[in-house]
Amino acid sequence: MALFNVTRPASFLLTGIPGLESLHPWLAVPLCVMYAVALGANTVILQAVRVEPSLHAPMYYFLSMLSFSDVAMSMATLPTVLRTFCLDARSIAFEACLVQMFLIHSFSMMESGILLAMSFDRYVAICDPLHYATVLTNEFIAGMGLAVTARSFITLFPLPFLIKRLPICRSNVLSHSYCLHPDMMKLACADITINSIYGLFVLVSTFGMDLLFIFLSYVLILRSVMAIASHEERLKALNTCVSHILAVLAFYVPMIGVSTVHRFGKHAPRYIHVLMSNIYLFVPPVLNPLIYSAKTKDIRRAIFRMFHRIKL
Repeated sequence: MALFNVTRPASFLLTGIPGLESLHPWLAVPLCVMYAVALGANTVILQAVRVEPSLHAPMYYFLSMLSFSDVAMSMATLPTVLRTFCLDARSIAFEACLVQMFLIHSFSMMESGILLAMSFDRYVAICDPLHYATVLTNEFIAGMGLAVTARSFITLFPLPFLIKRLPICRSNVLSHSYCLHPDMMKLACADITINSIYGLFVLVSTFGMDLLFIFLSYVLILRSVMAIASHEERLKALNTCVSHILAVLAFYVPMIGVSTVHRFGKHAPRYIHVLMSNIYLFVPPVLNPLIYSAKTKDIRRAIFRMFHRIKL
């Protein structure tokens, strides 16, 4: 226990958008709309996949996992974000901040793993369609879901302890309206090399490897599609990947941006850090259900049928 007997504040102070504190009540309105869309739209997709027999297929099981991770991510950030912007209640207990940090990073890593699983689904569907049903069985899909979840929690389990070992005496003011590991470790008045190295290791070994394998899967998909003689069949095959490609871009582009700003943008204005972090956390849960609802006919039809039955 002596390892964690260090100086630390009883609580942290969260921050909204620097320089725009007077506008926080107004900024709370679009934030509430984004949360409502993220929670509502993803819940609708989860319910549609649950009740519609036509959606009981591997692609939609993975989509339901993605929607679940988006709901969980939104729920992890919602309490502190709305308290900060709506009530100007900025204080969060040290232990509560550690829990929120762990949940945010865990659900973010889960989403990365699910996107990788979805790319494998598209690879098998296009490159080896005859074995699609025998490879992507319900047991295999459940195993992939458990593996993604276990990887996230096991890999990130050390993070709270790496923070707890650090004396925090410079300040107790965080840069965002939620808790992130890079933000918390910068407040330490001690050597943070271990935290920084472990954070980089996690980033490269999980998110980096996921992105690499997603890229390789699409290289193989493109090679297989280009071998199809019919132009219409090639377009049809590629069209089944559009929603997933957009979801990958919506997740990884902001994540790469916020990681770059945190590590190399020390002299960038604070509002850049805040803007990138907010885009990283808020945009994917809002866009993912809209992308799949707009681009996937089966999802749209299932949602229409579901609401039609509710009206009746």
